[in-house]
Formats: sequence, structure tokens, C-alpha cells
Amino acid sequence: MSHPQEGRRAFLRSACRHCAALGLGGAGLSAPALAQAPVAEPTLPPARLARPALDTDEGGLWALMDREETRLRRSPFVVRDKTLAAYLEQLVCRLGGEHCRDVRVHVVRTPVFNATMAPNGMMQIWTGLLLRVENEAQLAAVLGHEIGHYLERHQLELLRAAKDRAAAGQVLGLFGLAGAVASLAVVASGFAFSREQESRADAIGMRLMQAAGYDGRQAAQVWDNLLGELEVTGGEDAGRRSVMMATHPPAADRRDELLRLAGAGEGRIGADEFEQAMAPHRLGWLQEEIRRGQFEESLVLFRRMLARRPGDAQVQFARGEVYRQRDGQGDLELARQDLRAASAAASPPTEAFRSLGLVLRRLADPAGAALAFEQYLALAPQAVDAALIRQYLTELKP
Repeated sequence: MSHPQEGRRAFLRSACRHCAALGLGGAGLSAPALAQAPVAEPTLPPARLARPALDTDEGGLWALMDREETRLRRSPFVVRDKTLAAYLEQLVCRLGGEHCRDVRVHVVRTPVFNATMAPNGMMQIWTGLLLRVENEAQLAAVLGHEIGHYLERHQLELLRAAKDRAAAGQVLGLFGLAGAVASLAVVASGFAFSREQESRADAIGMRLMQAAGYDGRQAAQVWDNLLGELEVTGGEDAGRRSVMMATHPPAADRRDELLRLAGAGEGRIGADEFEQAMAPHRLGWLQEEIRRGQFEESLVLFRRMLARRPGDAQVQFARGEVYRQRDGQGDLELARQDLRAASAAASPPTEAFRSLGLVLRRLADPAGAALAFEQYLALAPQAVDAALIRQYLTELKP
């Protein structure tokens, strides 16, 4: 009977093109061979990556990312929650093995589905991703995929492919501090990972999540859910607004390939643990999703969330607020239904009463609007819009 470590080393020799450079020996496989390798065997990532010399192109990239990470640590967009950080770091360590010591996780408050892994070990997880994944296994799929890009040094290949200094700077921006998301997605579309790189990252990510005990079928579900959001606003154009889709171009057969790699798919889901870790931030992330202004995409997301958890007051509030702001034909009535349900819940979001009041005011129900506004002020007497709401109350009373 062979030792488990020998099986793990065998995977590394077959799956990682850089194993020879990392001192593990063995030749790399082509993308099709990698995709067809058996996936059930537990695996570990290769030995820790040595920091390259500063006078090399890779060393220069690491130094630039070090400076970018210093900026990121000072950014007001970083979510500073030690409990959440510990949860995510533990997940990365389960996936990355001994690379755990080289990875720093930063949660960035940006309402877009995205995660990035810079060559120096800086990992960004955007809050839009944390809002959309449904369990720990799905999050492990995304992070395992990014670790796969890191182990294969695909970011360095993007930099080498840039034809001039300006283009190289744009590539660096993809892995640095989140800026104007819309323009970043357009830039990203010009520097997408290749299909071969995506296949390698998918295969390695699948191995890592399964070795950590997760159900590999959840990887396919992530992309299926995200494509469902983007399809409502029109395929390629929607992809150009998504940083994740722009740098990770989806192929028509990608979901099927991930399901094939997953095999039987037995393993841990981790829904309860994931929801508990995200709970303190979830309402705020829902409100940031609303402010993103992509109402059709948001409605797909909220409907999916409510299908999983009917009667979720936070999501009912969020969907009702989207209907209110979209203000299309029949939207105010839909908003009223959702906001009434949210405000009647055992633990209603305070903001649901304000939104309900605004809807009922528009629907010429002064008594209902006044009651909703009064409930809002009772719960949030020091709210920034309290003076405005009191003015509405004055206007509504006979």
C-alpha cells in the first residue's frame, strides 16, 4: 500500500507545470490531459513559491504588488472584521496547505462578484462574491480556482503578454486595489485568462476543494448562478461589466466540464457555517448591491435567494427596494408586497419601514405611509434622513 504523500506528489508532478522549478520534479501535462486526470485522489499544492529576485520581471511584479497591498491595507473599502477574516483564512489554509503562510486575505467592500490572487500572495475577496455564493463549498471552489492561477503563475503570463508599459500597468491594476469597477471590467476584458489557463485552474481548484472535503459539484453551481444573472441583460455586453467574467471567460461547456471533474461529488457543503460567518454583514451587502443599480441582475439574485430561504426578511426588503427604485409598470405594487412582508417579520430590517412608507405615499395611502414612517423613526430616531421623514409625516397628517 503506497503512502498518501506519494499519491499527492504524483498529482503535483502531473498537474503543475512549475513543479520542476519548485524542486518537485516531473513534466507538466497538456490542458486536456490535466482535465482528464482522475480527481478523487486527495492532493496538496506544490511546495511554497520562493520569492523571485528583484531584478527579474517576476520579482518586479511582486514588489509592485507589495506596494499595492500596502495601499490596500489603508483603504476604507477593506472590511475590518477579525472574525470574518479568521473564517476566510482558515478556509484558504484548508485549500492551500503550506501556502497558507504566504497568502494574505483581504475582504474588499465592492458589490461585484470577484476574487483575485496576486503573484505575491495578496488575495482579494470582494463582498459581491460573498453575497452570491450560497455555501462554503461554493466559496472554496472560487478560491481554489484563484489559488490554481497563483500556483501556475498565470498572472505573470498576463504581464508578459502585455505589449507595452501602459498595457502592463493595466494588467497590474486587475490585481490591485479596486477602483472604478465598470472601467476595470472593460480593461479586464482585454487581458482575459486563456481557455487553457482556465482549464488548469479549474482542475487544480477542483482537486484542492475535494482534498479539503468539499462537494465538487458546487463549483459548477457557482458559474450556473452567475451566468443566470448576466443573461438577463444580454450575454457579451453583460460580461464586459463583470470583472470576473471578463478575466475568466465562460465557455459553453464549462459547467459540464466542472461536473465531470467533480465525479460523484460527495463531500461537505458547509451552508450553516458560511451563513453564520456572513450574517453580520449581509444586510449591508444587500444594500450595496441595490446601489449598484443593475436592477435586472439584482432581481435574479434576490429571487434565487428567496427560493432557497422563503420569507427571508432582509432579501424581501432588498427586492422590494429594487422594485421601488426601478419604478416600472406594476413595480410599486410588487414593492408594497415585499416590503409589507419584510416589515411584518420577527426581525424586520429597520429600513423596510422607511421604504414601505415611501411606497405607500406614492400609492396615495396616507394613513399606511404615516404608520410606516412612525415605526421607522421609533426604531431609528437618529437616522440621517429622520428630519425628512418627519417632514413627510407633517404633510401626511390632516
